[in-house]
Amino acid sequence: MSTNRDSLDQETLQPERPPSVHWLIRIAERAGLEGESIDLAAGVSAPDAWAAVVRAYGLSDARLSELVADYFRLDVADFAHADPNAALLVPETMARRHHIFPLLENDRQMVVATCDPTDVEAERALGFSTGRSTVFEVASPQAIQEAIDGRFSPEKAVGSLLGTLEADMGLEADTVRLVEEMGPEAVSEDDVQATPVVKLTNLIIRDGIAQGASDIHIEPGRKGGSVRYRVDGVLRKHMDLPMSALNRVISRIKILSKLDIADRLRPQDGKARVRIKNLGYDLRVSTLPAGGAEKCVIRILDSSASLTLDDLDLPAKELERMRSLLTNRDGIVVVTGPTGSGKTTTLYGALRELADGKVNIMTVEDPIEYDLPAITQTQVEAKQGLTFSTALRSILRQDPDVILVGEIRDRETAETAAQAAMTGHLVLATVHANDAVSAVARLADMGLQFSTIAQTLRGGLAQRLIRRVCAACAEPVRGMLTPDERRLTERHGMEPVVRAVGCPECGFTGYRGRLPVVEVLIAGPRFAQAVEQRKGWATLSRLAIQGGMRPMQQVVLEWVAQGKTTLVEVERVLGQQVEDEQGPREHGPPRILLVDDDEEARLFMRTLLEKEDFEVLEALDGEQALDILKGDPDFSLIILDLQMPGLDGREVLHQIRNAVDTGALPVLIRTGTGSDRMEAELLDAGADDYLDKSVDPGRFLARVKAILRRAML
Repeated sequence: MSTNRDSLDQETLQPERPPSVHWLIRIAERAGLEGESIDLAAGVSAPDAWAAVVRAYGLSDARLSELVADYFRLDVADFAHADPNAALLVPETMARRHHIFPLLENDRQMVVATCDPTDVEAERALGFSTGRSTVFEVASPQAIQEAIDGRFSPEKAVGSLLGTLEADMGLEADTVRLVEEMGPEAVSEDDVQATPVVKLTNLIIRDGIAQGASDIHIEPGRKGGSVRYRVDGVLRKHMDLPMSALNRVISRIKILSKLDIADRLRPQDGKARVRIKNLGYDLRVSTLPAGGAEKCVIRILDSSASLTLDDLDLPAKELERMRSLLTNRDGIVVVTGPTGSGKTTTLYGALRELADGKVNIMTVEDPIEYDLPAITQTQVEAKQGLTFSTALRSILRQDPDVILVGEIRDRETAETAAQAAMTGHLVLATVHANDAVSAVARLADMGLQFSTIAQTLRGGLAQRLIRRVCAACAEPVRGMLTPDERRLTERHGMEPVVRAVGCPECGFTGYRGRLPVVEVLIAGPRFAQAVEQRKGWATLSRLAIQGGMRPMQQVVLEWVAQGKTTLVEVERVLGQQVEDEQGPREHGPPRILLVDDDEEARLFMRTLLEKEDFEVLEALDGEQALDILKGDPDFSLIILDLQMPGLDGREVLHQIRNAVDTGALPVLIRTGTGSDRMEAELLDAGADDYLDKSVDPGRFLARVKAILRRAML
């Protein structure tokens, strides 16, 4: 705690210079400062004297504060940890008259920032007003004035901040032309530009839109507030705000979105529509109590955007498969992915493709993100009893052909969607799942029967968004790789093509814009049969891949190979998912089943494979192999001899490929005699590779590892 003025020794407070000289001059001389010679009488006010000394001796306010604090054996004021309750004990008129600002208080003391520790009158007035002894801490007059304005006159603090922003960033708040729509009348331009807080709010929103932000975060902190923009999926800091300005800005945003500005203790959600440079934007506003203040997040939606599937940069193969799903006249097509992965944009693109004027398309959403022409859109209103399930039941009485369900999140909605799918409607919906195949388990977790899922699910799309390297600053990778690049090359099996550098065009992030990373599942008959039999994720994934689905990990590496993104970005977006998905797929080391009637051949292969830490099981013939697979189909690879007594390799391969549990298992055929024609026939029959028994051990292991790598893609 700072030293009380009464305890300071009198020699310190009564320097040897004549009392007609201002005490600040004495402090400057004691510190040995050199500068212009000035004459300040003792009666000059502390703020005026302070300004003169700073100018004459070339000091900063902070340095002079330190010298004054040292001279009077006081602390330098810390405004960052000021207690708002202390200001309740000091009237604004007193604070302005004596150039003081209350910092902390307890039952005995009041800690106050001052630029004049000799102000006995201020000390007496504070003692009378607060009933506490006064402890001074030192601050410059400007710092005290800003604190007073921030606490007692927030508009002045906001105006000061706005002027700083205009000077530092070359911005003019008056160029902001935001018009909020409030019923049939719009607020006039003069009203919108009326006050500093309105200008600052408009500036924050305008800059977010200009930088391509999807979300604006206005949030409190320990030492003040901040504004951050989410650009290309990543938050970046835009500016700091004093708490007084932050509170005023959030209140302004709550007015725009028709929220209760007096209620700061409960979360609130609202929306507003604004226009900037003749372009319309919808704002989705969410406020939340946070640490004695509020946090506000604004989702920005471009209401003029009209994207189709062709505009989404989907890879050609995935685009073709997505359009194939949209040709279904009934059933459920799901889109999965985390929040902000572009699910709604993809579904809206699909709806625009289906809206040819010949079908009745209806949606139930929360919220409606974009207005779609020729489509009936219904907003969920839970408080009025209009939930996803109730709205969906009503929609079924409106003769729809295609229905969009914003999210299937509970059993009632899932069952209603399935009923719609089974009665001749195509249902498009989102669910929260890590990948396309996991949508099956998610629907089952919500209470749908596996038989119902098998009957109604037509397919699904899983999606992520990955940042695109900035074309203005991306550099090709030449020469040595960095340690991170070497690590990621080993992890993903390919070298990077470009590096993200950073420049003014991309905000020095190295990335500008995003690309979709998608996998498209088409649920064919074998997949549906496996779902009905409650097969696990690994079996369903193999069947999906066999049906033509390219996993997201494979698709994203194509973007890397084309130089459109980096392995660092792949790691950020999909790294953890790669680890999560490899775990359940492998359950430890790869398991290999050797099927060969030759004991020496099995011993030879087993020895090679176990040295590579593979788990190896053996079958003496085809019948034993099929028995093993019926009881335990979870193998990574089957190595199958072609010529065996009883069931030969061709027949075993045929039965493996036609069984639901094993249809997607990789199979390597070994034979002692062969030809190009035989190889073609075996590959056509479903073999993944073909190998002569006389091949050397090194080539044998290389082919085995190659098949396993392909199976993991």
